[in-house]
Amino acid sequence: MEGLIKKAEEYDIDINDLIIDAISRKDPKGAINLRIELAKKYIAEAEDYLKKGDAVQASEKAYKTAEEIVKALAEKFNIPEYQQASKEGRWYTYWLASAVNRLAKDLGNWILTF
Repeated sequence: MEGLIKKAEEYDIDINDLIIDAISRKDPKGAINLRIELAKKYIAEAEDYLKKGDAVQASEKAYKTAEEIVKALAEKFNIPEYQQASKEGRWYTYWLASAVNRLAKDLGNWILTF
């Protein structure tokens, strides 16, 4: 199992995304909740890294927090970027950026400052 995970990481495959996407097919609301829980975990880790003075690791965890929230909102509102990521089996950075812009347009610019 460990070898499988390492191989996936070599190909830049996000294991969390694969699992959550599989769950989403059976339980979309559950998958959204999992993404929110994952975001909470990442933000707690970011805070811990900040307390330790490790700004680099903190910023990486903060980015992962934002990424999971964007993915959760994209799935909740079933926007085209989510549909494309589901079809492709992975999220690309440009789809995340596009999803943020679409969500800001659809939900209002307040989403950019959240």
